[in-house]
Amino acid sequence: MPGAAIAGIHEFDKRVAGGLSKLQIKAECARLALADAGLTWADVDAVYDAGESGFGSGLTIAEYFGVNPRVVDTTSVGGSSYEFHAAHAARDIAAGACRVALLTYGSTAHSESRAIGTGARRPPAEPQPAANMDLPYGMTLIGSYATVAQRHMAQYGTTAAQLAEIAVTTRAHAVRNPAAVAGLADIGIKRTGEITVDDVLGSRLIADPLHLLDCCIVSDGGGAVVIVSADVASDIRKPPVWILGSGEAVGYPGFGSDITTTAAVSSGPEAFGQAGIGPDEIDIAMIYDSFTITVLAILEDLGFAKKGEGGPYVAGGRLRFDQPGGPALNTDGGGLSSNHPGMRGIFLLIEAVRQLRGESTSQVPGARLAVAHGNGGQLGSRHAAGTVILGRE
Repeated sequence: MPGAAIAGIHEFDKRVAGGLSKLQIKAECARLALADAGLTWADVDAVYDAGESGFGSGLTIAEYFGVNPRVVDTTSVGGSSYEFHAAHAARDIAAGACRVALLTYGSTAHSESRAIGTGARRPPAEPQPAANMDLPYGMTLIGSYATVAQRHMAQYGTTAAQLAEIAVTTRAHAVRNPAAVAGLADIGIKRTGEITVDDVLGSRLIADPLHLLDCCIVSDGGGAVVIVSADVASDIRKPPVWILGSGEAVGYPGFGSDITTTAAVSSGPEAFGQAGIGPDEIDIAMIYDSFTITVLAILEDLGFAKKGEGGPYVAGGRLRFDQPGGPALNTDGGGLSSNHPGMRGIFLLIEAVRQLRGESTSQVPGARLAVAHGNGGQLGSRHAAGTVILGRE
C-alpha cells in the first residue's frame, strides 16, 4: 500500500499578480491548499521549497508561514523541483520524519518582464567548466531546445506540423479552462480561442524550427500541494490521491550522447517500476511543456512511443481529453496555453490531482492513473527529470 497521498491543492487563479509578491502568492496558495485538505498551519511539519523567494528560502518560508517544520527540503532543479519534492515528501513520510508536507511556489515572472527563453544568459561569478561549450557563445534557452528539435527532425523525420499538434491539443484544453482563457487575455494575447496546425506554423519563427506558438507563455502564478501520511489521509475532506511511484534523474552533454534523449529515460522506468504499471495504463499525462519539442521527447522517453516515433504518435488530436488512443495531455492547457511562471512542475501535480478527483475542466471520465513529469534546466544541455505516478482508489 502507498504510504503518502496528496490531500490538498490550490492554484493561484491569476496570470498577472496585481502587485502581490512571490511570498504573498505562496502563502495564499498554501492557506487554501490546507483548507482544501481540511488541515491547518499547525498541522504542517515539513516544508519543501525551490528557492524562488531568495537565499535561505527554507528559513524564510518557515518564519513567513509561522510553522515549525521537522523537515526542510530546498532541492532546486528548475521546473522539475516539485516532482522531486513530492518524491522526497513521500520518502520522508514513509521514514516517519513527518506527517504533513507543504510544497509551495510563487512567481512574478510576467510582472518583472523576464525574457525567460530569449534573454541573454548572465555568466556566473565563478567559471563553470561544464558550460564552456555553450555559455560563452550566446546560446539562449530556446536556442538549446531548437537544436534538439532540429536534431530530432534530421534523425527521425519529425515535422514542424507534428510538433504543432501538441500546441493545438493544449490550447483545445485551455479554452475549456476559464482561468486559462482569462489569463491569456490578461497577459496580452489577443487570440484566446482554439488554434490550428496552420496557425502554429504561421506564427513567427523564434528559433528555427520553433515558432511562437511552439513556446510557452510567460505569466505570473503559483500554487501549493499538501502531501500527508496514510493515517492523516483517512480523515481529509476529499478523496486522497496516492503517490504510487517516483523517479529522479539528471542529464547533461557527453561525448557521443544523443541530445534528443532526455533524463526521463532514467526517471520514468524507476517511477513506473515502483508503481507496478506501464505507460499504456496511464489516463492523464501531465508533461512539462516549455516547448512542443519538450513534450515530444519526454513522451518517447517515458515509453508512450518508441524513440523517433513521437511525431506520428501525437498527430490527429490523439492526446485530447475527449479522444481515444492515448492519455489526455496537459488538460489544464499546460505551459503553452494556461500558465508558465518559470518553473511549472507544481501545476502538473495540481491538475493530475484535479483529474483523479473528477474536478478538471477537461475531465477524462473514470480517470484513475496519472503521470506528472517535470523537466528542469534545458534540453540539449544540463537538465533534471522528475517523474511521479499518481493514482486514486
